[in-house]
Amino acid sequence: MNIISTVLLQAPGAAPGTGGSMNMSILLIVAMIAIFYFFMIRPQQKRQKEIQKAREAMKAGDKVVTAGGIHGKIKEVGDTSMLIEIAEGVRIRVDKASVFASTSDIQQKS
Repeated sequence: MNIISTVLLQAPGAAPGTGGSMNMSILLIVAMIAIFYFFMIRPQQKRQKEIQKAREAMKAGDKVVTAGGIHGKIKEVGDTSMLIEIAEGVRIRVDKASVFASTSDIQQKS
């Protein structure tokens, strides 16, 4: 709120009783919000959708990395979790939201 009041107070040519500078300030604020949306929020939403699609496409045998940095191979895919083998005979069950495709697996497919 402090930034908005500073912008409004520093508007050039602001004479008492005129609404022109107020309209210009509001227009500037709306433009800043639009720029913020198109350069920050929208690309992040797009990335999240791509990650979600990649998680839905994962199947048994794919190499993955968990959010904690554990590398492994998918053995079983459930509705909300995956069974991942991280070593011979060592399996862990993790939530799907904490699993990402392995970068080494992506580079081999390209």
